[in-house]
Amino acid sequence: MAEVRRFSVRDVVAGVSVALLLIPQSMAYAELAGLPPHVGLYAAALPPIAAALVASSPYLQTGPVALTSLLTLGALVPLAEVQSGDYVALAILLALIVGITRLLVGVLRAGGVAYLMSQPVLLGFTSAAAILILSSQLPGALGVTDGPAGGVLGQAFWAASHPGSWEVASLALAGGTVALTLGGRRIHPLIPGVLLASVGGLVWSMITGYGGPVVGDVPRGFPTPTLVLPWSALPALLVPGIVIALVGFAEAASISRTFAAQDREPWDPNREFVGQGLANVAAGLSAGFPVGGSFSRSSINRMAGATSRWSGAVTGFVVLAFLPFAFVLAPLPRAVLSAIVISAVVSLVKIRPLLRLMKLSPLQAMVGIGTFAFSLLLAPRVDQAVLLGVIMALGVHAWREMRPHLRHWVEGDTLHVQPEGVLWFGSAPKVEEEAFRLLFRDHDTTRIVFHLQGLGRIDYTGALGLKQLKEDANAADIPIEFRDVPLHAERIMGKVLAWRRADESSEDRSRPTPSGAPGPVVHGPMGGSA
Repeated sequence: MAEVRRFSVRDVVAGVSVALLLIPQSMAYAELAGLPPHVGLYAAALPPIAAALVASSPYLQTGPVALTSLLTLGALVPLAEVQSGDYVALAILLALIVGITRLLVGVLRAGGVAYLMSQPVLLGFTSAAAILILSSQLPGALGVTDGPAGGVLGQAFWAASHPGSWEVASLALAGGTVALTLGGRRIHPLIPGVLLASVGGLVWSMITGYGGPVVGDVPRGFPTPTLVLPWSALPALLVPGIVIALVGFAEAASISRTFAAQDREPWDPNREFVGQGLANVAAGLSAGFPVGGSFSRSSINRMAGATSRWSGAVTGFVVLAFLPFAFVLAPLPRAVLSAIVISAVVSLVKIRPLLRLMKLSPLQAMVGIGTFAFSLLLAPRVDQAVLLGVIMALGVHAWREMRPHLRHWVEGDTLHVQPEGVLWFGSAPKVEEEAFRLLFRDHDTTRIVFHLQGLGRIDYTGALGLKQLKEDANAADIPIEFRDVPLHAERIMGKVLAWRRADESSEDRSRPTPSGAPGPVVHGPMGGSA
């Protein structure tokens, strides 16, 4: 079990390896979030240490990540000017909100919500977010600093369509960084392409006196904890903070579950929520911004030989030890940071799987493509797009559940009806309506038998619907029976309809429900798959 894994020398090697990647990557993600690059270093120091205290996964590496950084940007842009002191303070407050939310989820043992996010919503949001991230970094990679004001997509289009504004040195640095990062990853995942590109860009900038945008002054020493924050902005940050806490956890959950399955070991989402909550509280207390689990860094951690969750703590301590010397990164070209982000997220653009949903499930495709479109249209407020996607997913689910499948066949004067799905207050009226429609269509039938084994759930209101159906049928002198009641529904059927298992005759119990029954097989008015 993961809990009994002990700290080893291999954890030190793995933790240091990840830290060498995390240092430049965290600065790049801070810029993506609209923050000064050094804030990324603060978010990469204490949070991994805090997460390691209770983490369930021995491999999960915590720190700044691309999607959470984009969500942070979307939450803060309407409230303050990027890179300003007010903006930084809001980011700190947002990290605390995310941390406390995740702590509450974990402590209340509600970690199961990690499994509830609809895959079409995640697919649509992730692909759109990746496009927005790539677009936001394109001007920096091209060295364009004089583009028009406007949205992320508009600025990217203008930069790409005006080659006369490109800065050759920035373009070369960005191209070299992408080549080293992606090329090194293809050769072997442990080749530190990001580190090599960062060191190369730093040395080149110092030797040539590079005149393009650079990281600039980096504060020396450690961050100073503060709770002097813009608390008046708390109401405006609550919803974005909850969205980041839940959506941002999806990546950490996916990583941890995948590795746990490969190692055939258990994974506890409640513990992981607590660990990620502590990490974000630590980020807030150390002047950072919201953090999450990184798939790329966690994979490197595992391949480098990590054996316990303490490898994450090693990563944090290495970054913490580097903070007093972080000023050496001042000449690092920002084009390198932009290219680091581009290399990290380009693989997240997955349009083909999104379109493939059209063949598999048109309704789910509508949810995924709708979330994708809303994310692009509402940028940078992608948190609102996520909420709309969730609402669409719930709406599709409710719509399908309101229209259950109904199979039917006729034996003599008896109409047999077999509903399939869930019987609740939304679907009960449809079942009653369809049953009477079938009865009145065939005037030779004078009796109805309902076979209920195909119902996955019957709630109280659904049982009341069956009772009303029986009363209406009796009023029309039409006997009605309920057979094959699922075990989970016996109690509610007994209370509402006084139904007993003994009410089924031996003849009823011995007669199988035909899969290919004579007569037409009818699906409900909203039958079919989605």
